[in-house]
Amino acid sequence: MANNRVKITSDIELKDRLVAINRVTKVTKGGRTFSFSAIVVVGNEDGIIGWGLGKAGEVTAAIAKGVEAAKKNLIRVPVLNGTVPHEQTAHFGGAEVFIKPASTGTGVVAGGAMRAVMDSVGITDVLAKSKGSSNPHNLVKATILALSEMRDARMVAQNRGISVEKVFRG
Repeated sequence: MANNRVKITSDIELKDRLVAINRVTKVTKGGRTFSFSAIVVVGNEDGIIGWGLGKAGEVTAAIAKGVEAAKKNLIRVPVLNGTVPHEQTAHFGGAEVFIKPASTGTGVVAGGAMRAVMDSVGITDVLAKSKGSSNPHNLVKATILALSEMRDARMVAQNRGISVEKVFRG
């Protein structure tokens, strides 16, 4: 599999989306202590995506930490005419996702956590289904794993050392 990591530069304008926020309670001798964890997805809506988890005592600080963490693990995803190049499945923990290309005008047919990832990466037409766990942590990770395994014709040709036309002719 090709390395599709992206180094962040100043010309990449990333938009962040909050996927889920969770209030965590720690019970101590003195009472209850509340903190927050936030799952954030960042992307430039043109094939670059990353996710992060932030934990803090306040919601805004947790979101800010999540955005910073997301900027550290960006990947590039091939997007062809607003959809994915081929079908793909992926597992992470108890979550399993299935992503399938769709024709123009279909829209993003996906559930909450998957929809945020698809919107951030710039996919406008896709059919997606999550099976198993609906935990947003694992859904985001499984969706990004499936997207990271996507390959377009140019990547296949480059890996095989042949021209793009030969990829289609077989």
